Order: sequence, then C-alpha cells, then structure tokens
Amino acid sequence: MSKSNEEEEDSLPPNQNTKPSSSPLLTKSKTLTELRTTTTTTTTTGPGGAETNPLFSTVRRINTLPISTTTSASASSRPSDHPLRVSVSSSIGLDQSSSASYFSDRDYVYPSFLGAYSSRTRVHVKPRNTNPNPDRPIVVGDVKSAASPENHWIAARNDINSRDSDSENDKLLVSLSSSASQASSASQLGARRTREFNHSLILYLLSFTCILSVPYAAYLQNRVAKFQEEKTNLCHLCGDNHICNGSIPHFGNAISRTVALYTVVFTIFMPFLFYKYLDRLPPIKRLSKSTEISKEEVPLKKRVAYMVDVCFSIYPYAKLLALLFATIFLIGFGGLALYAVSESSFTEALWLAWTFVADSGNHADRVGTGPRIVSVSISSGGMLIFAMMLGLICDAISEKVDSLRKGKSEVIERDHILILGWSDKLGSLLKQLAIANKSIGGGVVVVLAERDKEEMEMDIGKLEFDFMGTSVICRSGSPLILADLKKVSVSKARAIIVLASHENADQSDARALRVVLSLTGVKEGLRGHVVVEMSDIDNEPLVKLVGGDLIETVVAHDVIGRLMIQCALQPGLAQIWEDILGFENAEFYIKRWPELDGLRFKDVLISFPDAVPCGIKVAAEGGKIDINPDDDYVLKEGDEVLVIAEDDDTYAPDHLPEVRRGFFPKIPDPPKYPEKILFCGWRRDIDDMIMVLEAFLASGSQLWMFNEVPEKEREKKLTDGGLDVSRLENIKLVHREGNAVIRRHLENLPLETFDSILILADESLEDSVVQADSRSLATLLLIRDIQSKRLPHKDTKSNSLRFSGFSHSSWIRQMQQASDKSIIISEILDSRTRNLVSVSRISDYVLSNELVSMALAMVAEDKQINRVLEELFAEEGSEMCIKPAEFYLFEQEELCFYDIMIRGRQRQEIVIGYRTANAECAIINPPQKSELRKWAIDDVFVVISSGE
Repeated sequence: MSKSNEEEEDSLPPNQNTKPSSSPLLTKSKTLTELRTTTTTTTTTGPGGAETNPLFSTVRRINTLPISTTTSASASSRPSDHPLRVSVSSSIGLDQSSSASYFSDRDYVYPSFLGAYSSRTRVHVKPRNTNPNPDRPIVVGDVKSAASPENHWIAARNDINSRDSDSENDKLLVSLSSSASQASSASQLGARRTREFNHSLILYLLSFTCILSVPYAAYLQNRVAKFQEEKTNLCHLCGDNHICNGSIPHFGNAISRTVALYTVVFTIFMPFLFYKYLDRLPPIKRLSKSTEISKEEVPLKKRVAYMVDVCFSIYPYAKLLALLFATIFLIGFGGLALYAVSESSFTEALWLAWTFVADSGNHADRVGTGPRIVSVSISSGGMLIFAMMLGLICDAISEKVDSLRKGKSEVIERDHILILGWSDKLGSLLKQLAIANKSIGGGVVVVLAERDKEEMEMDIGKLEFDFMGTSVICRSGSPLILADLKKVSVSKARAIIVLASHENADQSDARALRVVLSLTGVKEGLRGHVVVEMSDIDNEPLVKLVGGDLIETVVAHDVIGRLMIQCALQPGLAQIWEDILGFENAEFYIKRWPELDGLRFKDVLISFPDAVPCGIKVAAEGGKIDINPDDDYVLKEGDEVLVIAEDDDTYAPDHLPEVRRGFFPKIPDPPKYPEKILFCGWRRDIDDMIMVLEAFLASGSQLWMFNEVPEKEREKKLTDGGLDVSRLENIKLVHREGNAVIRRHLENLPLETFDSILILADESLEDSVVQADSRSLATLLLIRDIQSKRLPHKDTKSNSLRFSGFSHSSWIRQMQQASDKSIIISEILDSRTRNLVSVSRISDYVLSNELVSMALAMVAEDKQINRVLEELFAEEGSEMCIKPAEFYLFEQEELCFYDIMIRGRQRQEIVIGYRTANAECAIINPPQKSELRKWAIDDVFVVISSGE
C-alpha cells in the first residue's frame, strides 16, 4: 500500500475506518449554504502570510457512508462497494479527511427522506489529477510548500484547476441525469407512437383502398363504355341490329345490379368498421382534444352511446322514430339487395321487401341462392322489427294503465271539493260532504295525498256508508308540488280542505303553512276558499297572514277543548252540537231574502215555518254576523239571514203566523255556585281551556290538574302560553303529579268529590292516535272502578248546586245523579274507539275528531259559518245553553212552538229546539211549529242566549 493511501486511511473518521455489516442509512440533503458552514474548509496562504478562504466549496453533501480502506484506484475497480453513487474526488483545497467525499445525482433529482433510490445506476467519474506527485498529495497551506514563491503560485494554479474540475463535474452530472430521464420518457413515447402508428397504418390503408377503388371503378366503367361504343360501331358495320339492340340493355342492367350489390355491402359493413375504429380517426381525435369539457378525454364511442341514451330518455317518441327508421332502412336496402340478386325491377323489389317485412312466410317461393339469402335476411329483420314494435306497444299500454292505476292522470272537474292530505278524519269528512251534496244529486270530491291510489281507494271502500251519488276521486301526489296541484284542477275547485298530518302539532302546522304557500303560488288563481285544519291555536295567525282572506282555519284542539268544557258544565250539550254541526239533521245556513227587507227581527223570527232564524249578516258593517240581535233591528237591503234548517233548499219565508204571548212564570236564572273539576292529562292548549273555565265558573271554584308534568314546568308552560296564574279570580289551581294509568296514583285523589272529570288526550302521545286513545280508555275504566268502590262513603245527599234550577225528575238531573258519580267527559281521537266507548256506556259522553270533521265540512260548504262557530265557542258573547221548561211555561200548558219562541225573546233568548222528558234525544228546528201541544215541566229547551 502506498504512503499516500496510508495517510489517507489514517485521516478518516473513526466510523469510516471499518466497513459496517448492515446497509448504510442515507442522510438528508443539505443546501449549499448549510454545507459551507458544516464542511471542513481549507486555508491558503497569500502574500504576507495571510490566510484566505477558498472561493468555492467543493463539498455538496455530508455523507456518512463508509469509505473503503483501499486506494482510490482499487476502490474504482470494486463497484460493489459503492454501486449507486457518482463520486468526485479532489484533493485540491481539501484536507486529508475530506479527500474522499462523494457527490450523487440523487441530491438533485430524488429526495433522501423517501428512502434509498437504487433503480438508477451511478457512474464513477474521476477528476483530472493536477497533483504532479501522485504518491503524495499536495496540501494547500503546508508550511514547507508555502515557504517558497514557486509553491505559492503552484497552489494557486491548483486551486483554479480544482474549481474548473468541479464545474465540469456539475455539468456532467446534470447532463447525465437529464439524459437518463429523457431516455426513459423517449422510450415510453416511442412505444406509444409505435402502437398508434400501427393502428393508423391499418386505417390509412383501408381508407386509401376505399378511395382508390372509386376512381378505379370509374376508370373501368369508362373502358366498358368505350368497348360498348366500339361494339355498337362493329354491329352497325356488320348490319346485325338484333344483336346490338338486345345486348346493350342487358349489359347496362347488369352494371346497375352490380353497383346496387356493392352499395348494399358497403352500406352494411361500413357502419361496423366506422364504429370499431371511431376513436382512432385523427381528425376526430384532434377535435376531441381541442374541447375543454373535461381534462380526461372521453372516447367518442361512449359519447355517441350517451347521446343515444339521452335522446331516448328525453324524447318520448324517439323509440318509435327509431323503429320507423329501421323499417324504412330494411325495406330500402332489402329491396336494393333483391334488385341486385334477382331479375325483378327496382320497384318490384321494394314491394317484395315490404311483403317480406310484413309477413315472414312470403319468402318461401324464392328461387336461387342469392334471392333466398336476401329474402331470409329481410324476413329475419322484419320479425325483429315486429317484435320491437310489439314490445313498444305493450310498454306504452302498460305505462298508460299503470299511470291510471297510480293516479297520475289529470282530473277534469269543476266546482268540486278538493281534500289535501290524509288522516283519520277523512272518513267522517267524506260522509258529511256526501250528506251535504245529497240534495243536488251528489257531487265530486277529489283527494290528493302522498299515498298509493289503490291503497286510498281500498281504505275508502271499507267505510260502511253510502255516498249517495257523490264521487270520490283519489290521486297520488304531494300538495307541495304545483304540478300535482294542477293535476287535480286546484284552480277550479269551489273549496279546498287542508287536513292536519299525523305529526306533532308544530310539524303539522308547519306543513299546513307550506301547503298554503303552494296554493298561493298557483298562477291561475283559486276560485274557492281554503279551509285549513290547525293543531295549535298559536300558529293560526301566521297561516292567516300568508293566505289572506281566502283562508279559514279550524283549530282541532281548540274546538274539542271548548266543547269538552261546555259539555262538562252542561251535560247533554254535546249531542246538541253533533246535531247542529253534522249535515244529517239541522245545520246553519246564511241566505238573502229580499222580501224580508223592512221587517223587524222579532217578525223575521217567526217568518220561516221550516227554519229557525238565529242572526243577521249586516251588510252595512262589512258582513259582520250578529247572533241574537235586538228585536227592533230592521232588515236593510243587502242583509242576510242566519237560520238553522235541514237543508239550504228546504226553507223559505212565509206569512206571519198568529201567536199568543200570554203570561208565563218569570223565573230568573239560578246563581252560579263553585264547582270542583279534575283535568287528567296535559294538552297543548290547556292554558286556553283554563281561561274559558275562568269565564264560565263562579268564584271559589277549584281546578285539579293531575298529570306527569312537574309542577315547576307546568307553571313555566302556562306562563309561556300567556296565562297569568296570579290574575285568576274564579279558579284556584291545585296541582297533583302522577300517572293517570296507575291505580295507586289515582286512588290518592278524591275522585268522588269532583263535579266533572275531563280525561284529556295527553300531549306526549299526540303523534300516535291509538296510544292516546288507549291511555284515555284505561284512565276512564280505572276512575269508574274506584268511584264504584267509594260509593258507600260518599254523601249521596249532597248533590251539586249548579242544577238547582231543574226539577228533580228532569233529564239533566238524572244524568248528573246517575249512580252518584261525577260526569266524565272523555276525549277519544279515533272514531272507532268512540263508538266502542259509547256503546259500553262507561262514560257520559265522548268527544272525538268526528266533531272536527263536521266543522270542516260545514266551513267548506260555506266559509261564513266559521264566524258563527267562533262566536258560539268563545267565552264571551252568545252561547248555546239548555234551559228547563219551567222558565217558559206552566205544567201541562198547551202552546205551539212559535209561542215558546216569543216567550224566549222576552228573556233575550232564541229557542231553537227542545227535548221531552221521555225522549232519548233533542229535536232541533222542530217541524209544524204552529201546532199546539201540551208541555211538561220536566221538558228542557235548547236556546241561544247572550253572554253575561
């Protein structure tokens, strides 16, 4: 080993003296600035002995790879030690420890933190040796060498040569890396171009052959024409005219048939070739590249298939037109093929092609191989076309039938009633509308709901009543979509009813609001009014604000709640309301009668033999309805009369009858006494019910509230609803917390002391009608059972004082004293459950959604009735009451109903009906009002009185 190598080995760091057993780890790259600060710099001695730094650093990267202990010459002969490195060694300007530093092209083209990059081979490049003595390297800054001027200039020259060598090595490295990458990309590009060239060559050859065949065919045809001319001249010279006249047409006909045959073959095969090599056409390819629809190029085949798919999807008659085009194509080219292979004329060939397409058996008499092949092909195509046509016809018929079955067809009706939505009230609503239209022979009711048409028709068919000529048409769709609303002729309906959904109150009212917005967006406008069923009275103003004057709202919770209170205070009043709200008996009607203008109301009251006038619609006050007006009010022009009658065409004014006023006992109304009422359950509008009770009950009354809502939360809900508990004057609230379906909770209540018990449908179960009814029914049974066991402990002599004005044998007192139990009013939402409870007679009366359906039907027939109901249900103003007969007559006095009406006017009341002591139900608007009869003191009368 040489001396220089030994010195070089000794100068290496300790971690580089031995070869590691494992593969070395690559270190991160460093920038030139960092390397200048980290590498070992050498010094040169200038004039005067000053030390100077070199101009350029020769180290680009810190390398921790071990260096072989062999000489540089032996190291270059062993590529296995450093097979992946490009190393540049220079001893000029470096010390002994850095004389074997290496430089890699990975520092420029590959980051070291991604790991070793061994796929590219490294080339060892040896720099030029500027050392005159290879055995001993010249060390810049050596004291001995720098002592003489010659050595100083030699060191300077070596430094310059080292920098030149370093620059040349950098250029060589960049050129090597760029050439390697260019070679790789060039190889891939070359392979791609080779494949494209092969495909393009085939296409070019095919195109060149087709193009070349056209002039060649023209050339041959020109030669044939010349030969024919020469033959004709020869025939004229020979004098054989028969040959000339017979051969020329035959030869020309053969040419035309040959051209026809080639045309058919070319037309049949050319589309397949064109479709196969569609994406390889250079012009189309360049055109697709020029478009900037997307960065990724879409093949033209896919685009053509997509366009065909879109065409068939958008245009409904595209399939039929495609079938027609296929038929014409088959007949045309089939006839052309028959003309080419047979002796028939072209028109005859076209007719034969049509017969083969229409009837596949017509080709059986063909003679010859060519005609048979062509005729079989045409017949096969005809069978395929016939099958496609049959499939299209079947699909069209099935689609039409399916559209009719699913309710997608348009309803062409006028003056019909449109119902939007589906709920459990629909059955009773349809029943009331059918009864209302009975007088005109039936009407049309259209139902639009988000259900299947067959399911709706099946559910309606299960209703056990006769529609009496009324047609019910169901359509499947959403009331929120204008297209579905137009499908049911919404602009031509005389009334639109929006039913509440099965969701909770807020969601149901929100949906009703969206439906009203959809109705206001109908361009044609609405001919009739809109009746909206609301669930919460707090949401009513918003719907009226959106809909305007066309909107009439019926709040289901509010109607049932007020009816429950009135029925609890006056037992038997619910049956009266059923008769008035339903169309089966008497109901409210408003109509103008010009012949009554100038009459006073007390005379108008007895002018209708088949109706009972109740109020006046005053035209001078903007159509305000005045119920129970003064006797001296005189009807003016434009005023209308509010009556209770059986139907709108069953009453008319007549001459005034003779009545006897006579004397009658003037008994004042009994005073109100405090009552004790129990609420079982919690309703959303319970604050409104408390306000109604505050107006009806006497001072000192108690209202017990028994439910699962905590007491603090109750007060918060009542306050949020607008009720100030501290301002209640007549009612004292008593809170009890418990579950109404648990017996031990109910036994803690004094159930035998309550005058009335109201079982409410709980708010927590308002989403499920069945669960709410089940809970109410269980509570009813438990209360009745507890009351029956406590009867011996109850003071049967202490009866309620609120019926002190009634005789002991009257019907109302019998209801109140029945079994010495409290009056229980149950709220049952489902009409089927209501019928079950009514038949079992475990409750005094049951209120259900059927009353809401009746109110919706009445308002749908006449929107003005809604104002009448609002005033009668309100806690102030006129109200419907039940009064004993002793207020109007003596025992066994003989009077007609007109006489009773006149006596009632002296008490500022309108008598609308009565119920005898031995009757099961009341009679509203009795017939034969002028007939005399004897009355008992136990009878009761139904009146409309002014509120106190």
